[in-house]
Amino acid sequence: MENILRPLIVVGGSVLLTLLIGWATDRLLRKADERHPETQLWGLLRRGRIPYQLVLCAALLRASYDSAQLLQDHRVGIGRALTLVLIGSAAWLVIRIAAAVVETSYTRYASSRAQRDPARVRRVRTQVTLIMRVVAAIVGVVAIAAMLLTFPAFRAAGASLLASAGILGIVAGVAAQSTLSNLFAGLQIAFGDMVRLGDTVVVDGEWGTVEEITLTYLTVRTWDERRITMPVSYFTSKPFENWSRGTPQMTGIVYWHLDHTAPVDAMREKLRDILRECPAWDGRHYGLDVTDTTPNTMEVRALVTAKDADDVWTVRVTVREQMIGWLVRHHPYALPRVNTADAILPPGSNGNRRSPDGAVPRRAVDTPRPERG
Repeated sequence: MENILRPLIVVGGSVLLTLLIGWATDRLLRKADERHPETQLWGLLRRGRIPYQLVLCAALLRASYDSAQLLQDHRVGIGRALTLVLIGSAAWLVIRIAAAVVETSYTRYASSRAQRDPARVRRVRTQVTLIMRVVAAIVGVVAIAAMLLTFPAFRAAGASLLASAGILGIVAGVAAQSTLSNLFAGLQIAFGDMVRLGDTVVVDGEWGTVEEITLTYLTVRTWDERRITMPVSYFTSKPFENWSRGTPQMTGIVYWHLDHTAPVDAMREKLRDILRECPAWDGRHYGLDVTDTTPNTMEVRALVTAKDADDVWTVRVTVREQMIGWLVRHHPYALPRVNTADAILPPGSNGNRRSPDGAVPRRAVDTPRPERG
């Protein structure tokens, strides 16, 4: 009878005590969260209740397993399994606690600076994300190493592994050269402030927003909702456009190719009227000038400003559409056209004057003359 009751008491008591401590801890965290709504720390710590209970249960069972006298033939295997569960759950708990602390610190920082310096907030968010990935990777490697050391075979092989660590390190470095370069490039991006989450960039002719940054790759979401995944080493070895660098304010350009008779002064006034009715224009600056001419058309350029890349796109397309519509309705002669009229020669010309290069020009009107009766 004692052989049955003792294991039940030990195992059942460990599980019951784990549930009781876990419930009490969760209740305390909930009350702390309700009492301090200004911080998210206590609410985020509640996400670690599962690994916390696993740590408690594995520790209690590991400590009391010998006194339970259960499955003595497999005592070593069960003890090692409990140790592995304890190490894994402890690593999981450490990652959850670190994530809660870092996320709380970032949220507090972002709430105080979101209005004054949004670019700085995006930079800190990028750094926080990459730091958490590094912490998770380090904790995971340490946990796996601790698990392996619980096996006597790996402990016995430790000396030989250390002796050959130099050769293995060289081989691994050569084999993982690309991976290591991406890893260091990711750290350089995080702390060098080259590109941040939410930045508007142009890479390989594609315009988009940085959606995800890891230690090895970066994802750009294009304007048509495609995802471009690129190695982070690209951004440290090749030039790219970052439209969010510094301030997000931008100046947009709109071009028209019009006839030489286009009313430029009237177009300036119309541009002012269009911008006043466009909510995306930030009111900083606008202008319209003739920037180039050809034998058939002239190039008219309009400059408009907006607070960010999305708004400057909206302003550009609005100005382009409404200006073309206004020209079609009120000044159709200003649109580019093919000139098919006869050439007008200078006064006193008989139509046979040679050009500077010695060629004889054709007559302006090449039609047969009527015969006289």
